[in-house]
Amino acid sequence: MIRINKNESPIPALDDQALKDIITSSNFNFYPDDEYDAFIQSYANYYNLLPKQISAANGSDEWIQKCMLVLEDGPVLTLNPDFFMYTAYAHQIRRPIHYVDAERDFTFSLNKILNKIKKIKPAFFIMSVPHNPSGIQYSESFLKSIADEMKAIGGYFVIDEAYLDFGDAYTIELQDHIIQMRTLSKAFAIAGLRVGIVISTEQTINKLNSIAHPYPINTLTLNIATHIFNDKNKVNTLLNQQRNLCYQLRNIFETHVSDIINVLPSKTNFVLTYGDLAKSLGNYIYENGFLPRFYDEPDMNQTVRYSIATEQQLNELENIVKNWRKTYDLSKRKIN
Repeated sequence: MIRINKNESPIPALDDQALKDIITSSNFNFYPDDEYDAFIQSYANYYNLLPKQISAANGSDEWIQKCMLVLEDGPVLTLNPDFFMYTAYAHQIRRPIHYVDAERDFTFSLNKILNKIKKIKPAFFIMSVPHNPSGIQYSESFLKSIADEMKAIGGYFVIDEAYLDFGDAYTIELQDHIIQMRTLSKAFAIAGLRVGIVISTEQTINKLNSIAHPYPINTLTLNIATHIFNDKNKVNTLLNQQRNLCYQLRNIFETHVSDIINVLPSKTNFVLTYGDLAKSLGNYIYENGFLPRFYDEPDMNQTVRYSIATEQQLNELENIVKNWRKTYDLSKRKIN
């Protein structure tokens, strides 16, 4: 079974020789103070940031949890649907959580978000950009309106940018109430090593790190991550390979089924489909060796999400989709 249900990278970030070299040169007998600083510097250099604006932890999940624990008391507001771990961590520490529900087409109304912020005055508002699970990326002006409203009520705006490297770059001013979360699990292909990044002002970074572990990431992980970001050409090559796979995936569904199944415009490494026939196609794809993401939630039970795979695997997936479409068209002709 080919797994296309977890938005993982189907290609490795490094070859075997590079990994061997990193392992043999790593000092496992020492604590990773220098390694941590080296990674932060390499990441800062790549994104033209200052090291004091960045911190790293054991996956972006840890940053979600820290926001729940450290930021001021009060409810959290998010979107429905969005990344399920926002709810999980809110429940974990018994922080009240509220939602802005999606429209029927899985988009979100800015006015509804702003009105909900004014109504419940959340300690922080968190959303994924581009959005998970729809794949839609909301505009810079959309985000700025939310940031301004959260500043007006004295709350934080937490922007989960797990998929941003597949989407469109945007600019948002670094302020104390703005927190950008990123991960190396998706575009940078090291999900198993668990590296999460947070970007904000030095003041807010220090606030989030008030409960930090002394060594949040191990030596090997840090050395691998540093190696990746020290070679900008390799990073850009990796990102281009991933983006080409994203285009190939989107093209499969847009070309062959978008006239009978809703295919959302994605700026991520996955595609969300919905409608009366979405599960029929999803089940057919599952029966033919690919595992997509199915949802149990009532508002999502007619949706199916597909992540990128290798070029060869996506070619196989396209043939499966084409065969399903032929069967569908034949059944319609028989009915008529």
